[in-house]
Amino acid sequence: MFSTLIEFRSYGQQAVEAARYIGQGSAVTLDHSNRSPITVQYPYEKILPSERFRGRIHFEFDKCIACEVCVRVCPINLPVVDWLLMKDIRKKRLRSYSIDFGVCIFRGNCVEYRPTNCLSMTEEYELSSYDRHELNYDQTALGRLPLSTSQDFSIQVVSTSLNFLNKKFEGEKN
Repeated sequence: MFSTLIEFRSYGQQAVEAARYIGQGSAVTLDHSNRSPITVQYPYEKILPSERFRGRIHFEFDKCIACEVCVRVCPINLPVVDWLLMKDIRKKRLRSYSIDFGVCIFRGNCVEYRPTNCLSMTEEYELSSYDRHELNYDQTALGRLPLSTSQDFSIQVVSTSLNFLNKKFEGEKN
């Protein structure tokens, strides 16, 4: 009889514990269902990328010394560096530089290991195209700095989802 009471007590404790877990799960579900949806109207509203975002690579032709470190540290040997050896001064002169963003994995080694500051990452992420050959950028296209998302007046910048939510809730309260 004593063992039967112990089993009932154990069963009761397990039932209470299961009910507590179900209650916690239901509370989380209800909390999420009461939130407003977070939808960014993409072409007109853009979320600012984080500070360490790896976007399109920016290239400065004048700073490049044609050392090809960017090619050696790239996991897929992507940057194409074409240079000419100037025999009279025994230095390389850069003729052309290109990167195919259709193949690039945006690892960032080329930017990290550069001996000069000729490469940098931008916050540009809109690189989609209908023709894959348009994604092959030469030194002229790589040299153009994109218009910063925060400077583009035609769009509304959404910095973080929390700020976006706070603005929505303040609007609903008023």
